[in-house]
Amino acid sequence: MQDLRNLLARQLDWEEAHVGYRRAVADFPAELRGVVPAGFAHSGWQLLEHLRLAQVDILRFCVDLDYIEPASMDEYWPTDPAPADEGAWEASIAAFQEDLRSLQALALDEAVDLSAAVPQGDGQTFLRELLLVTDHNAYHLGQFVALRRVLGCW
Repeated sequence: MQDLRNLLARQLDWEEAHVGYRRAVADFPAELRGVVPAGFAHSGWQLLEHLRLAQVDILRFCVDLDYIEPASMDEYWPTDPAPADEGAWEASIAAFQEDLRSLQALALDEAVDLSAAVPQGDGQTFLRELLLVTDHNAYHLGQFVALRRVLGCW
């Protein structure tokens, strides 16, 4: 079981199969963060914030007994295409990384039965939620890299 825990914790932040979060967001030019190129649905800022919002929601679902599900999927996406300022961009990155460390700690916590249902859920297991975060982040990081390529900043 420890091997599985180690793999889950590593997989949340690895770069073995795809570009990792830190590399994907590094040095993204401020003037391009709010640009939505033709053929794309979201800007870099919207993808960055969506990654953060979805990840923290899954973390809260796993650890907060008073968790309340968002009323709409729209709550996972910012409406503004650009961050308010550099501070908002940096705060989003820092919060994402902090929540990622919390998810890794959850994966490594031997007091958590990974096959057990999340108490505030309706059958979802902790293992499922950790895999969901990994899959969701990988998907949107791929979009983030594709966006950066189209914008010419990759």
